[in-house]
Amino acid sequence: MSASQMQLIALPGLPMVRPGDALADQILAGVAAAGETLRTGDVLVVAQKIVSKAEGRYADIRDVTPSARAQELAADVHKDPRLVELILSETQSVLRHRPGVLVVVHRLGYVMANAGIDHSNVGPDGDDHVLLLPEDPDGSARALRDRFAADPGVAVGVIVSDSVGRAWRNGTVGMALGVAGLPALQDLRGRNDLYGRPLEVSQVALADELAAAASLLQGQADEGMPVVLIRGAKIDGEPRDAAALLRPASEDLFR
Repeated sequence: MSASQMQLIALPGLPMVRPGDALADQILAGVAAAGETLRTGDVLVVAQKIVSKAEGRYADIRDVTPSARAQELAADVHKDPRLVELILSETQSVLRHRPGVLVVVHRLGYVMANAGIDHSNVGPDGDDHVLLLPEDPDGSARALRDRFAADPGVAVGVIVSDSVGRAWRNGTVGMALGVAGLPALQDLRGRNDLYGRPLEVSQVALADELAAAASLLQGQADEGMPVVLIRGAKIDGEPRDAAALLRPASEDLFR
């Protein structure tokens, strides 16, 4: 049996991303700084924060007027009512809340704390400025992939990733918010196991697994490594975007 291996390379030297920056060009410069060139089959995992920054997804809570609902929730969760108003503006519904925690269904369908709105690593302006998720993370991933397909002319996969907590386990892990050029969800049903038994329910969250692997290099604090090049990942199946990873509410036993 031949050996299997996968390589992960954190791209060095990326600048602090600002609204309107040509993010794809900055990523290509990072690939070159790492002494690499993109190859067909590579996957680039790009942290959501730099995508949101390039797309100008900032908000200043000083400009927000909280609604009565936001003020009520803010009192329960001990958060700034203006921040809660922003969270509600990005939310389909509130699932759970208690002091310090506000878990919602994001307008894009993700179940997450605070609708993904974050203060950390946003900039030097203190707590008044926050960063929202991209308007369309799958679209953001496609735009980056299209740029790489045009120049330097390679077919790569792109994942826009974020760090999220999980209901049943402590700690955060990387998760795919946007996907282009690879199957976000691999369906293994019908394949055989080692003993020839057909798999009946097995589906693999491939994009989430790659995002989690990349997050080990991206880090959560001051690492400054928001883009990771993955080479050698075993990728089979037709491309599917991140929407394939969302479990319908009707199938969610815990919602």
